[in-house]
Amino acid sequence: MTKTLVVTNDFPPRPGGIQTFVHGLVARRPPGSVVVYAPAWKGAAAFDARQPFPVVRHPGSLMLPEPGVLRRAGDVLRAEGCDSVVFGAAAPLGLLAPALRRRGAERLVGITHGHEAGWASLPVARGVLGRIGDGVDVLTYLGEYTRSRMARALSPAAAARMARLAPGVDERTFRPGAGGDAIRARHGLADRPVVVCVSRLVPRKGQDALIHAWPRVLRAVPDAALLLVGGGPYRADLERLAASLGVGRSVVLTGSVPWEELPAHYDAGDVFAMPCRTRRRGLDVEGLGIVYLEASATGLPVVAGDSGGAPDAVLPGETGTVVPGRSVARVADALTGLLTDPGRARKMGEAGRGWVEREWRWALQAARLGALLGG
Repeated sequence: MTKTLVVTNDFPPRPGGIQTFVHGLVARRPPGSVVVYAPAWKGAAAFDARQPFPVVRHPGSLMLPEPGVLRRAGDVLRAEGCDSVVFGAAAPLGLLAPALRRRGAERLVGITHGHEAGWASLPVARGVLGRIGDGVDVLTYLGEYTRSRMARALSPAAAARMARLAPGVDERTFRPGAGGDAIRARHGLADRPVVVCVSRLVPRKGQDALIHAWPRVLRAVPDAALLLVGGGPYRADLERLAASLGVGRSVVLTGSVPWEELPAHYDAGDVFAMPCRTRRRGLDVEGLGIVYLEASATGLPVVAGDSGGAPDAVLPGETGTVVPGRSVARVADALTGLLTDPGRARKMGEAGRGWVEREWRWALQAARLGALLGG
């Protein structure tokens, strides 16, 4: 059985989508087949003690492709008897691939996310991404959008070796009936129609577009409520925007919530919406949008923005709809259409749940990683 060293800056207890992705894959590797090398983070000791695999922590909170990190990674590789390496985010730590191969790694896989697609647009970063692609055996991609963007920066041989590997969804955790009634009661939403958005509060995610659309939604559905779940630097701006538009009483911002409460917050909604949009000339882009799939698993129809790979997480017209994230009118129309047609919304939610069960379960993604590693 192959044993894998996972070298990653992105790992719990540090929060984030990449962290969840990498941990979800690692946690499903066979017992005794994986060891993780990751930065120190507050709460790491308690988190690591609960894992069924060893975690070696770097002294600092950031790892770069420099000699000290290479030395420590090489020491773990030899001490643990690893014959393969996975880079939790290919850029930039994938630059260590050739040196780790010389230290005994026989198979090297670089996992990519949204930021590597952004690197492909920048002259210097594009060259770095090309070097990473040449150094690993496989560079993964989330979907067609990220594959096509990155392939332009890779050599023909590296582009030909690319393979799809996306995050999974725990369909047993994210499910209809996951506790939404309690969340509704907590925020005084009772039987109101609820549009929910679960995401970090930053401009790219499009919560401001939802608030701008809300007066139009209320004209069609006067008792509707908008539930914005998550924390982030954009919160004060969003609160001021809701107040200025006169919709503050129907917009609820929960702030950050514990991970274990996320399924219940999805379940509190009737429709899920995150109208993300690309910013900074393509550098700030949605890689996939696992939140759409978690919402689908919970049985909700989804309204997704058209940024980057977000459309890969939606079957348009079947599990939800994709709208231009900058078009308030299109966002409002999509929300109103679903809120005023519960039968259609329910059918889309059921289709989304079925799609997740068929295509997006963690077991399937973990099996794909196993195949890329050769076992």
